[in-house]
Amino acid sequence: MGKEEELLERWRELTPEKQQQVFEFVEALKFESDATAPQSEYIPQTPLAKKLWEIRTRAIASGLQLLNEAEIEQELAERRGGYRES
Repeated sequence: MGKEEELLERWRELTPEKQQQVFEFVEALKFESDATAPQSEYIPQTPLAKKLWEIRTRAIASGLQLLNEAEIEQELAERRGGYRES
């Protein structure tokens, strides 16, 4: 039996929760290999930071334009009801 078949066999024996954990682990491994050419020197240290960095990386890869600091401040003000155009 090849490794792929063995992996699928063992996967099917897991509970849905364990399957989700395996999926998240594989995604993390994929992210690490995709990040071989980092755009910056930032290296996330916590699980939350790693997840947020992965989301950011996917958003950029999909063509999403990130907001600059002024645009973030404007959006926050609009959401909080404090922004008024003159």
